[in-house]
Amino acid sequence: MIYFISDIHLGILERSEDAPREELLVKFLKSITKDCEILYIVGDLFDYWFEYKTVVPKYFYSTLEALKWLRSKNVKIEYLMGNHDFGHKDFFKSEMGIPIYSDDIVREHSGKKFYISHGDGKANNDAGYRALKKVMRNRFSLWLYLKLHPDCGIRLASSSSRKSRGYTSNKHYGKTEGMEDFAEIKINEGFDYVIMGHRHRLIEKQIGNGFYYNLGSWLEKPVFGCFDGNVFKIREVEEYLKIN
Repeated sequence: MIYFISDIHLGILERSEDAPREELLVKFLKSITKDCEILYIVGDLFDYWFEYKTVVPKYFYSTLEALKWLRSKNVKIEYLMGNHDFGHKDFFKSEMGIPIYSDDIVREHSGKKFYISHGDGKANNDAGYRALKKVMRNRFSLWLYLKLHPDCGIRLASSSSRKSRGYTSNKHYGKTEGMEDFAEIKINEGFDYVIMGHRHRLIEKQIGNGFYYNLGSWLEKPVFGCFDGNVFKIREVEEYLKIN
């Protein structure tokens, strides 16, 4: 079974308010070991992430431990950066064997072609964000950021993330937001499935001979995608945990 999760946004609220969502995530991660071959994290697992040479955000310890435990069970995990958790370096790769991707990826499972993308920057009129993304992820910008004390840097990352989320939530993207148009292009190129997140809208739609799925957000309704080799489904996490 192949699993997909996106937009959990750990750290978006005060610690006491965030804890139930993280507990649900940890339960989910530990429940899928019986049949999970690969877990794709399709961006924004964290509402902010920035790591220094010897420091990572401590509040996410339970999630990091659960991911490492999942890897110890020989489950492969691949992680796409989102527009909030882009401050990764080598911690996930060196400590847990989880590769981090800064861009979209292409995979094939059971003869089906998957195009997997967080989805940020895909909107038709989001040129401003695409330009900002290049600046924020520029090596020199990240180098400058590392000069801040970790407490200041992580606090700034958290504050910037909240502002970015407000911009994304309130922005008017027009009659077509672009992500579905992008999915249609990829399906016309021969992809069977296009999987994205970012917009916090749960979408299941057939386009031509393929399917576009947006995984929504755990802030509204915790869901996950799964592919059993024949069919892709989106399921609710709490419902899944009741029977597993």
